[in-house]
Formats: sequence, structure tokens, C-alpha cells
Amino acid sequence: MTAAPLASVLFVCVHNAGRSQMAAGFLAHLAGDRVEVRSAGSAPGREVNPAAVAAMAEVGIDISDQQPKILTTEAVESSDYVITMGCGDACPYFPGKHYRDWTLEDPAGQGVDAVRPIRDAIRTRIEGLIAEIDAAAGREG
Repeated sequence: MTAAPLASVLFVCVHNAGRSQMAAGFLAHLAGDRVEVRSAGSAPGREVNPAAVAAMAEVGIDISDQQPKILTTEAVESSDYVITMGCGDACPYFPGKHYRDWTLEDPAGQGVDAVRPIRDAIRTRIEGLIAEIDAAAGREG
């Protein structure tokens, strides 16, 4: 029998093509089944940013099969943590959710050299988020 996830996390950025996809990839990779992971965008792009895909592949995480998705009220409502990255006021608010706004440079239109530092900053924040979720659940990471 598989244990229920400790938490559900939704990552939101405008196009759901770079930052939120990298964050979702890191969280799924580092937390495994302990956390349910979603991502969405307020104005989704047509494809995941190829430079984000390449930067994540460099650290052994494949996000090439992901597609940008539209942000829905239901996705926010069913998440414990909502992490926004530059989507402004597009994200609906529900009491009782843990909201975080991560200020990160937008990788849109940039090459992999410019995306690497964004990727690394996201990983650091994901590691902190996992520790926070584990602590809230009474677990040590």
C-alpha cells in the first residue's frame, strides 16, 4: 500500500514553459511520491522552453515530455502549496493554502547558459520547500 502524499504543490508562472516546469521537475525528482506535483500557467505557451529542457537534462531530469497547461481554479483549490513565479494577480486565492511568490528571472527567449543560474536557484528553493513540507508533516528530510 502506497502512503498518501504529504502535500500537493502547484507551480504557476505565466507561460508554464520554463520556471514552473523546472520547479515541477525538481520537486518530482527530489521528493518522489511524497509530494503531488502540478504546474500551470496563466497564459500557457505552446511548448516547454527548449533551453529549460536542456538545462534540466544537464542535471539528469527529463522534462521534455511536459506540456504547458492552463491555470484552473480547481488546480489551486486542490493544492496545499501554491508557488507563483511572476504571474501577478492571475492566481485565485483560497484561505488555508500556503502561498509563496518566488521572484526568479524569466528564462523565455534565453539560451541554456542564461537558464542554468535560474535552474540552480529553483533547485535551492525546492530543497527548502521539501524541508518545509517534511517539517510540517513531522518528518525529517
